Amino acid sequence: MRILIDILHPAHVHVFKNYIKIMEKRGHSVLVTSRDKDVAIKLLEKYKIKHITLSKISKNKVNLIKELILRTWRLAKIARKFKPDVMLGVMGATITPVGWLLGIPTLVFYGTENARLTNWYVYLMCTKYISPNAYRKKLGKKNIRYEGAHELAYLRPKYFKPNPNILKEVGLKKGENFTIIRFVSWGASHDICHKGISQNLRIKAVREFLKYGKVFISSEKKLPPELDKYRLRVSPEKLHDLIYYATLVYGESATLASEASVLGTYSIYLDNEGRGFTDELEKKYGLVKNFTESKEDQIKSIKHGIEILKNKNAKKEAKEKTRIMLKKTVDLTELMINETDKFK
Repeated sequence: MRILIDILHPAHVHVFKNYIKIMEKRGHSVLVTSRDKDVAIKLLEKYKIKHITLSKISKNKVNLIKELILRTWRLAKIARKFKPDVMLGVMGATITPVGWLLGIPTLVFYGTENARLTNWYVYLMCTKYISPNAYRKKLGKKNIRYEGAHELAYLRPKYFKPNPNILKEVGLKKGENFTIIRFVSWGASHDICHKGISQNLRIKAVREFLKYGKVFISSEKKLPPELDKYRLRVSPEKLHDLIYYATLVYGESATLASEASVLGTYSIYLDNEGRGFTDELEKKYGLVKNFTESKEDQIKSIKHGIEILKNKNAKKEAKEKTRIMLKKTVDLTELMINETDKFK
């Protein structure tokens, strides 16, 4: 088979990396197209995944639309030449119009309900739209549902083994309390009108959490000097090792909140609209606590973070909840393979 995979975000590299490895071992030809966003290119290079970069992320709504048009045109040229039997992507903003125009089947994996600028046409044009059971919107016959979240494609124990050397690299001892904080750029098409955590409360969160252990900040944006000294300075592929050993993951990233849950770490996620899968991770498994971006909720989220850090059994409790969750969820990589095989 000839398979084309479009990578739009660093998290998508992780979603597809095991699938790519397995399909290539089976003798299939896999072509990856990429987008220069955050550490996406670095991750592709680290995992030795050959790729063609089609565009670089833009910083405002008008330029995002221009980028999408340019990216779609470039992908269409590549697809005509490569002639894939099927195309895969998370979100599917580029592959679906190209697939629709060229008659190529498209498999879209997505769980972000509030990406309204693209969701309406992606679903109309895609062949199959594959989403978690927790996805809030009820879709039609194209929609395949599965129990779990994207992060299960690469962080299940079958695929991921934490490297304890990360602790020494960042100056920690095994069992030591520490927090990872994630600030996003709010530059995606579905981030319009979002502001996230205020600067004052970002500083307050760091100061409060430091009372209970070290703090490491992962940020897409430039940090003020007061916070920059806590910036996490390790290779991006090592972040999951650190999350595995963390006591708490706090911030504005739904992906990191979900990753923490799969790795046995409590997380706090702030977003006005939230996500269906983070809601499920809170209500069904008690691994995530969701808050809005309101000032009142930001303050509440910091207090909740302190409660977790004060709890000496927090890590043990989270690990047990994750064990239960893993038993009830599917291997998304296997699901990808099964769905692809239908187009042989």
